[in-house]
Amino acid sequence: MSPPNDPKNAAPPSAEDAALMDFVRSAFAVVRSGDAGKLRELLDAGLPVGVRNERGDSLLMLASYHGHVEATRLLLERGADPEQPNDAGQTPLAGAAFKGTLDIATVLLDAGANVDGAGPDGRTPLMFAAMFDKVEMMELLIQRGADHRVRDADKRTALDYARSMGAARAAERLAPKA
Repeated sequence: MSPPNDPKNAAPPSAEDAALMDFVRSAFAVVRSGDAGKLRELLDAGLPVGVRNERGDSLLMLASYHGHVEATRLLLERGADPEQPNDAGQTPLAGAAFKGTLDIATVLLDAGANVDGAGPDGRTPLMFAAMFDKVEMMELLIQRGADHRVRDADKRTALDYARSMGAARAAERLAPKA
């Protein structure tokens, strides 16, 4: 016998539920493509700005991660939370730092993203930028108040990450000056 919450026991989705799922799936496709005009139409039609996919990625996370400035800006204007992490604990700013997209990071920071915001593992956007030698991103984050001395859950700093990943420019920038 299957447990009560087993998907095999679930009733098939109604036509209305199936249509809603298609609507939401199309929204995620629109965000990945960066079509801010179509995204605006979907939001105007009732798409919740905070909807998340099966991995916990919000529309804002995907727009930010894929480098779509206008879609990111639109979602923030409509009330998207710049601090909403995905299921892995990553914020949109951490994604922008990982990718090195300065314009996205600037929009997120201007909208109130925490420059030192960290997930459960304690990794900050500066740590992500340092890991992948994104020195220009590091400069932006430091200018906006990022603290290079912050330690993650394993007591590592951005400098530790830069060194462990062989990110020479980042390590040089973060190393204490003699």
